Amino acid sequence: MAEIFCILGKSASGKDSIYKKLLEDPTLDLTPVIPYTTRPMREGEREGVDYHFVDQRGMQDLIDAGRVIERRSYQTMCGEWSYFTADDGSIDLISHDYLLITTPEAYHKIRSYFGEKAVSDIYVWLDDGERLARALARERQQEEPRYAELCRRFLADQEDFSEERLRRAGISHRFENLDLEETKRQIAAFIRGQAAGSERRKLCGLRTSSDRKS
Repeated sequence: MAEIFCILGKSASGKDSIYKKLLEDPTLDLTPVIPYTTRPMREGEREGVDYHFVDQRGMQDLIDAGRVIERRSYQTMCGEWSYFTADDGSIDLISHDYLLITTPEAYHKIRSYFGEKAVSDIYVWLDDGERLARALARERQQEEPRYAELCRRFLADQEDFSEERLRRAGISHRFENLDLEETKRQIAAFIRGQAAGSERRKLCGLRTSSDRKS
């Protein structure tokens, strides 16, 4: 059985950059799980790469079909935006390992849906002061900076990633992102270790089955 690796982290923690570098590593052979959102596409984003962009009707159709695994909705300065993960037929845990970015609450639901042994957490952490500086620098590069929304996300992260919520969600693997390349190296080593453990468990299961038959 393959595994789903969930990257978690507050805004501007570097999780998106690490996510991209892990997907680009041919030795890991990870397949991205593309989440869905009802928010507008941002500059530089692409449909089916960063998100599946849908409207409220498209989201409701997936909910009615029983395809939505988890959903989060936020009241923003631009209205309500929803983010969600859907079982749209793209996840095959028989033959592929997967990678996605999510939140503690969503991670807990994904883990419950696919099973604890099939899902692992990767929490990317960074000092709040450094995060805020990075977020501000990034927002200034936008054609129409949304500073109020930046502040809302920063404050919301304090609640969404509180130690209590991390504990309840079962988050146990933390990586401090002081240096992007070093953090990526550490996470890649963790993923390889998890994959090796899964393979050993699979082989043990096959041996046990063979012993029973004999």
